[in-house]
Amino acid sequence: MQSLVNKIWYQGHPAKWLLLPLSWLFGLISYLRRVGFKLGLSQAETLPVPVVIVGNITAGGSGKTPTVIYLINLLRQQGYNPGVISRGYGVNIDGVKAVIATDKATEVGDEPAMIVARTQVPMVVGAKRIDAAKSLLSEFDVDVIISDDGLQHYALARDIELAIVDGQRRYGNECLIPAGPLREGLWRLNTIDWVINNGGEAQANEVCMSLEPSALKSVDPLNNSQWLHQDAVAMAGIGNPQRFFDSLHTLGYSITQTKAFEDHQAFNEEELKQLSLQSPLIMTEKDAVKCRDFAQQNWWYLPVNAKLDESFDLAFLNRLKEVVKVKQGNLHGVR
Repeated sequence: MQSLVNKIWYQGHPAKWLLLPLSWLFGLISYLRRVGFKLGLSQAETLPVPVVIVGNITAGGSGKTPTVIYLINLLRQQGYNPGVISRGYGVNIDGVKAVIATDKATEVGDEPAMIVARTQVPMVVGAKRIDAAKSLLSEFDVDVIISDDGLQHYALARDIELAIVDGQRRYGNECLIPAGPLREGLWRLNTIDWVINNGGEAQANEVCMSLEPSALKSVDPLNNSQWLHQDAVAMAGIGNPQRFFDSLHTLGYSITQTKAFEDHQAFNEEELKQLSLQSPLIMTEKDAVKCRDFAQQNWWYLPVNAKLDESFDLAFLNRLKEVVKVKQGNLHGVR
């Protein structure tokens, strides 16, 4: 299924034309939702702390999670206490749930599990991001909220928006879902504070971001051994698996077989064991959090860290300071 979708969205498959009427319907529904907020029929709720949205206008992965982790570290370095909210894709949560490092991906979602395992940041997941944000503020001492995804969740007022674009695949055939990958039209980029290009040549008004890999780590937290250079099998259940496979080849790993899964897919333990019978298995960090409970000694993951230019850091922090001043002024005005 993923292969067919990729062909339609990114390789010019003619089935796009059959899906265009549904795309027009999707576009109409999205337009009516936005109009409802503009006319005041629906209300966006404003919070007392800055809200930063890290999202995209395309379906599928583009590098949001590494960007969220980057912002967490950047804000902490400047003395802020950031917290994160997320929908918790693929899980059914009754209300909201605070994420802890031992939570399983099946309980909170793979990306929240990864973010908290890596950073121990205060994080709350829930189907309604505004409820998750309120819970985050009430339960934790946070002064900036980062929303992992949610660019189209207009019920939550936002102060800064970042849109991440896959620098290789970009916007595909530039059609709306389901004929193409777009959640909103390209016009939406004109309203974004920063468009961050992940892994491609930055175009006009885009900020360049790269993902820097570090040494392979064992998926099994009890395994203290180090990677031995050898032939391996690679798997990925992310938005663009081929990018991960290409990265491994570029880094010099000898990959004899690759296996692509659907993004956010729950893995079958026996299937992964079969993949790694003859050779070690290398996966992404996001996939690794879903395999911790049944990890084998020869399963490894590749951590990556986002890298952005210092000029972006400075501009982002200056913008954030302006938002904080406005928020504080509004609070003093109310009093």
